[in-house]
Amino acid sequence: MSSVTSFLSEDQFTCSICLDVFTNPVSTPCGHSFCQACITCYWDKAGSKACFCPICKESFRKRPELHINRTLRDITEQFKLLAEVRPRAETSKGVVGVGESSSEGREEGLHNAKPHQPHRKSRQMPGSVMAEMRLRLQHAQSSEEASHPSGRHSQSEPEDSSANVPLCPIHQRGLEYFCHNHQACVCSSCLETAEHQGHSAVPAKREWQIKKTQLEITEVELKELVKLREKKMEEIQRTLRDMKVCAERETSGSVQVFSQLVSYVERCQSEILEAIEMSCHSAEHRAQCLLHELGLEIAELKKRSAALSQLAQTDDYIHFLKTFPMLTSLPQTKNWSETHLNSEVRSGTSLQTITHMMERFREELRKLPELVFQTDSNIEVKRVQEYAENVTFDPNTAHPRLIISVDGKQVCCGDRHHPVLDTPERFDRVVCVLARQGFTSGRHYWEVKVGDKTDWDLGVASHSINRKGKITVSPAHGYWFLSLRDRKDYAFRAEPAIPLSLSLRPSRIGIFVDCDKGKLSFYDVEAKVLIYTFVDSFVGAIHPFFSPCTNKSGQNGTALIICPVATTV
Repeated sequence: MSSVTSFLSEDQFTCSICLDVFTNPVSTPCGHSFCQACITCYWDKAGSKACFCPICKESFRKRPELHINRTLRDITEQFKLLAEVRPRAETSKGVVGVGESSSEGREEGLHNAKPHQPHRKSRQMPGSVMAEMRLRLQHAQSSEEASHPSGRHSQSEPEDSSANVPLCPIHQRGLEYFCHNHQACVCSSCLETAEHQGHSAVPAKREWQIKKTQLEITEVELKELVKLREKKMEEIQRTLRDMKVCAERETSGSVQVFSQLVSYVERCQSEILEAIEMSCHSAEHRAQCLLHELGLEIAELKKRSAALSQLAQTDDYIHFLKTFPMLTSLPQTKNWSETHLNSEVRSGTSLQTITHMMERFREELRKLPELVFQTDSNIEVKRVQEYAENVTFDPNTAHPRLIISVDGKQVCCGDRHHPVLDTPERFDRVVCVLARQGFTSGRHYWEVKVGDKTDWDLGVASHSINRKGKITVSPAHGYWFLSLRDRKDYAFRAEPAIPLSLSLRPSRIGIFVDCDKGKLSFYDVEAKVLIYTFVDSFVGAIHPFFSPCTNKSGQNGTALIICPVATTV
């Protein structure tokens, strides 16, 4: 066995979760291996949170489908057979199986008590657990021989010679074992009693090390909870700031309208401003409540984390094991993923009210709200145009029927396939193309002239989308885009599609994407109005997406043109 273990160490066959040799090993997409039961239990414990590797922390969008690595399993089984060839004295030191005097019974108790740990704890001897056990055995034997000159000592008292080991109040022997069934430290004599018959037990110090590993994992989870809540606080504060800006803009627009009306309209102005202010105060109060609640949860989580850190430093494993279950159970906290700060203050809210009030007035009075609303839209379009990007088509992704101009700014669909290389990046069935530019963060804007086309698709797509064969277009599959069909049917392609009713037919579309907020907006540039906004989460890089659709025998032959962005006046 020495010749084999010289190049095969137990570390190579040890699961990082349970710290034992692999049982039915499986590999994650990132290349790390674990016991099938261990990684399954670890992910089950995570619940609805994204699955990630316990070692490298790489996250997986969907839970990987794991299969047993039969080759690694066969090698592991061979290694286990080699590992069993060791002195009986070592096996008797590993675990005490209650009610069994043989070493086989004790080893079975260890496997029955095998816990699941989220990540691996460092060892005293990186080469192998068996080597560590041999060192502990030799140390215990030498200590006992020093205290028993006659050379006679009891196997049930492996560490009684140590003055630091607390004694059992009943048998006056060292509390050197931990009973999993009773969750308490016991001595070797306790394990031989009927009360512990059939129970599994392990050395208390080993259980201590395992629980310390669990404690570290709980600390990481608590810190992650704190981080998520701090991020939520930033989101609420940012939303509150945006809401205040919107409220100020609405107030300014309302003043501009009502300043031109008679005393009756001035009275209406006062009512609307009051409504906006009340909505603003209501949202602000709601935000403060949410922030206060988040602050309390963060304080409680930090308090629990500090207690865990303090517990991790103690050397009193009796106190540690008594306190551990109470501190490692996560406190009751609110699920903040669905909590958002909403407000009735929205662009155009006051103008809608004004329009309703002005129905009794003549035509010249009805034009006032429209004028203010147009001014407000101009401000929004002008704001997003500040994030203009120089976008060009990527010919390596274009369908073989698409014809791209030399400058990469125009694309149309031809009548036949062109001789191009069938690369993995190229669409082979759907007549579409991506932009060379990809975005992972920040805000970006570009404009496309659609002219009098009868059909088109514009939006963004994930870099990792499927580009071969039949394609399912929806946000769940990495596609977010607006489409026109038959000259009149506008829709956002979701599941199901979201039909849109447009009063004007846009000839120039502005696309704005905020990667950090997961926000995608479409604008009618010439009319200076928002067409539609969709909010989602973008994972990885996204690219501008275009499809001129087929030319329909010349009826839809006009090219899509990426236009330079001119600041709206």
